[in-house]
Amino acid sequence: MDTTLFTHPHPPPSSTTISFKTHFHNPLLLRPTTTTRSTRHPFTIRNAISRTKKEETVETVKQQLDNCHLIAGINYKGFTVQQFQQLRTTFPETTKLIVAKNTLVLKAIEGTKWESLKPCMKGMNAWLFVHTEEIPAAIKPYRSFQKEKKLEENDFSGAVFEGKYYPPEEFKALENMRSRAEVYANLLGSLKGPATSVVGTLQAPARNLVLTLKAYVKKLEEEGGAAQ
Repeated sequence: MDTTLFTHPHPPPSSTTISFKTHFHNPLLLRPTTTTRSTRHPFTIRNAISRTKKEETVETVKQQLDNCHLIAGINYKGFTVQQFQQLRTTFPETTKLIVAKNTLVLKAIEGTKWESLKPCMKGMNAWLFVHTEEIPAAIKPYRSFQKEKKLEENDFSGAVFEGKYYPPEEFKALENMRSRAEVYANLLGSLKGPATSVVGTLQAPARNLVLTLKAYVKKLEEEGGAAQ
């Protein structure tokens, strides 16, 4: 007798089968909840902090303009933090080194005699503010540092002295400028010589003339004190 095995074409669902009706009508399964955070508030705070720092930098630069005799830019691209720290220690108290963006420095000097510094507002600059008439002595520390660290590519990007802009190729004029002592010595020599020597000294650049007059006043004061 032949026995035929019949199998049900549609087996009953197991106990683990998910109900389609339940699955498609459960809002929790159709639309999983997600938590979104608003980024508007943190961005607003960061923008305010950034704006405040920029304003502080501009104000710092403006303060450095008081009694400033020379401003020079230094190309600091590639400098390390350690190099900056070392460089700052080489300058005298009358010279300040500040790292600030060109746009902020430009904003600080706008409308002042330092606006002629604009041509060197390129690249990454650190700014040297010299508060002394001894210009060569103020520049020399960086030249020595530059040579010691072999930073030939990190040259001065430009400077302004007495309203005149000095590009890098004219820095020798600043570095070879006579010191106060040399000007005084020249004055004393001219006072002992013929009148033409005095006239020649008075026809020197404005800086030399100012130092000459100061030296002359000092000499008169010393002579007056000795007479008393």
